[in-house]
Amino acid sequence: MLILLPPSEGKAVPRRGQPLDLASLSSPALTDARRDVLDALVTLCREDPAKAAEVLGLSAGQADLVERNAGLPSAPTARADRIYTGVLYDALDVASLSSGAKRRATSRLAVASSLFGMVRLGDRIPSYRLSGDASLPGLGPVAGVWREALPAVMTEALGRGLLVDLRSGMYANFWKPGPDLAPRVATVRVLHEHNGTRKVVSHFNKATKGRIVRALLEDGADPRTPAAFADVLRDLGWTVEAGAPGRTGTQFDVVVSEL
Repeated sequence: MLILLPPSEGKAVPRRGQPLDLASLSSPALTDARRDVLDALVTLCREDPAKAAEVLGLSAGQADLVERNAGLPSAPTARADRIYTGVLYDALDVASLSSGAKRRATSRLAVASSLFGMVRLGDRIPSYRLSGDASLPGLGPVAGVWREALPAVMTEALGRGLLVDLRSGMYANFWKPGPDLAPRVATVRVLHEHNGTRKVVSHFNKATKGRIVRALLEDGADPRTPAAFADVLRDLGWTVEAGAPGRTGTQFDVVVSEL
């Protein structure tokens, strides 16, 4: 099973650590694309900070993020599971997982990344700022770079297992599993039910996805089909409703009433 997570916009900033070594990251087939995106981002932030702030969607008070991007090649790194923060990652709380769950997290979790395409939790990366909808001068939309570079890498990473795709729409544009993989793809939507009305609420969605991933890792189950995945979630206490299988996989609604 491969569980694909969205990145967080906010990231922890390591105070010490070795500088970025692209060759040391998992999925070395992405090294050239990673270098292209990194070089374009660093060049923009060094040569035209004002333009960089505009491209990155930053306010005047976030100039430090442009400066941080400019120094990425020499910035200290840390494991990806210590870099990504926010509601989903707080709920997942990798640091407090049991030893067995931590081993499973290393092999089963991957994070979509605008800068690196896809990273594993043990990959050492710096803190950066780059949204999935950004377009960099001389390179173009980063989503386009990853649509070209990711398909073979993701297919290899998935192997013969089940893909649990928890990415948001922006990052789902980086790579979309083809119809041949659809029978092994499960996506999850979290619905908050209150007074008989259901709706998607970002905070509930992120927190619940983090808790689902944590529960799956602690349980250790390794479902091979979307239907088996839904059964595991139900056994773990979640209310799950299945959609019809389609060309992109099967969507499951997890219904929650409390955070």
